[in-house]
Amino acid sequence: QVQLVESGGGLVQPGGSLRLSCAASRSIFTINQMGWYRQAPGKQRELVAAITSGGSTNYADSVKGRFTISRDNAKNTVYLQMNSLKPEDTAVYYCNAIIYYGLGSTDYWGQGTQVTVSS
Repeated sequence: QVQLVESGGGLVQPGGSLRLSCAASRSIFTINQMGWYRQAPGKQRELVAAITSGGSTNYADSVKGRFTISRDNAKNTVYLQMNSLKPEDTAVYYCNAIIYYGLGSTDYWGQGTQVTVSS
C-alpha cells in the first residue's frame, strides 16, 4: 500500500503559477506510475499528467506547454508545476499512484487539494 499527501493548492490569479506536491509513504521507485487528476464541479475526474517509474510523461492536451510533472526520487515526491493558469484550471487536484501486482493493478489516491484560478 501507499499513502499520498498533496500540498500546494490555493488561490491564484489568471496567468499565475502554482506548484503542487505529492509525498508518497514509500519509495516511488516501487510505484509504476504516479499522476495528477483533477475534478471540477459537475465534471468527471480527468487525467492532467502522469509519469512512469521510467520517467515517461503524459499530459492532457489542455495543459500541454503549461504544466510540467516531475519527480524527486530522494524525497519520494512528485510535483506538478502549473504555469499560465486559466480559470478553467480551477478544480480539486488529486494525486494518484498505480502499482502493478502480477496481472492486476491497484490505484491509490490522495485527499485532494483545491486550486482556484480567479481574479
